[in-house]
Amino acid sequence: MKIAVIALGKIGLPLAVQFASKGHDVVGVDVNQAVVDLVNAGTEPFPGEAHLQEKLAELIPAGKLRATTDYADAVPGADAVVLVVPLFVDKDANPDFGWMDTATAELARHLTPNTLVAYETTLPVGTTRTRWKPALEAGSGLVEGKDFHLVFSPERVLTGRVFEDLRKYPKLVGGLSDAGAAKAVEFYEAVLDFDERPDLNRPNGVWDLGSAEASELAKLAETTYRDVNIGLANQFARFAAKTGIDIYQVIAASNSQPFSHIHQPGIAVGGHCIPVYPRLYLWNDPDATVVRAARAANADMPDYTIGLLEGAFGDLTGARVVVLGAAYRGGVKETAFSGVFDAVEAITRRGGTALVHDPMYTDAELAKLGFAAYHLGEPVDAAVVQADHAEYRELGPADLPGITTFIDGRRVSSAGKWPGVTYRVIGKA
Repeated sequence: MKIAVIALGKIGLPLAVQFASKGHDVVGVDVNQAVVDLVNAGTEPFPGEAHLQEKLAELIPAGKLRATTDYADAVPGADAVVLVVPLFVDKDANPDFGWMDTATAELARHLTPNTLVAYETTLPVGTTRTRWKPALEAGSGLVEGKDFHLVFSPERVLTGRVFEDLRKYPKLVGGLSDAGAAKAVEFYEAVLDFDERPDLNRPNGVWDLGSAEASELAKLAETTYRDVNIGLANQFARFAAKTGIDIYQVIAASNSQPFSHIHQPGIAVGGHCIPVYPRLYLWNDPDATVVRAARAANADMPDYTIGLLEGAFGDLTGARVVVLGAAYRGGVKETAFSGVFDAVEAITRRGGTALVHDPMYTDAELAKLGFAAYHLGEPVDAAVVQADHAEYRELGPADLPGITTFIDGRRVSSAGKWPGVTYRVIGKA
């Protein structure tokens, strides 16, 4: 097959590589010329994705994958077009379709008959049918279901392990017609590999959910579940801390039977997915009070954690406090909706001097994010763990000279590593 992948970001590029690795001819489209040049040179444009560099080094010289900024080069004559353009959101995670609208208009201008078009960007329910279908038809002059087929098939992967997750989880598809769904099932079966999963209630592979709306909701539901579960864990943790109960023992005990799967509490819920997709669900279902309450509870956790610091340390006025971790999670160089922003704001509001350390970021990169950089070995009064980087598991008082209070927002350490220092973890008194 000839396949076009639109947007070569942290999901789109690994997808293009996966499709090409199955022997198909893949052209990636991206608006960033620098990304296109790096891909065509066989060089990964962003670090941290397992196996991406080695696969690029094999596929680019073999002529199975190339990149361009020109839709006219990639789209006409394609058997399938997969679009993974980011859906931007405002600070409240309300959708801004600007980039997706632009990409859809360009795709429509060059769309030719007999093409399968698959959107993989997470969307509010109904978007594929009510926004993308009319836009593609108007821009191309073609009729969906007759001249081309349109489906929604959400990505279900985490950056850093995309190839692993593509094999591990069923690929969900939902079409606007039975014929479109059948085309999508055939396409994804030809471009993906799947691990054996005897634990599933049906064989691993491509699952047709019956409609684009069902497929859209499935992605929102699985991510919203995690946000609600974490919100519940955080509420349990706050209550346990007030009553002298160890919430981690309670969670382990509760999860020892198969009907409970309580997640872990923590300082923040960050990233492109978990803080955002519940808001996309709420955009369609504003009466979802459980979802709204969980999102509010999780959004409050950075301020609550700095409150723990204030309770243990005392007045923060003039105190030098380092936030350990700018990234939203350990090992990933990404700050989307990271708790670092609210943590720094909460420290500053209480009169402290907030510093930020992250082993994945340079001083200049931290400055660009608006943070004053901290270096291990410099004097500091207190520290708050915001990201669970592996490096933070080895820290001790010698790394943070002068420290009196250590707030472990990710439970990466233990009190025994901090002699003479007040150590606190969320969910323990």
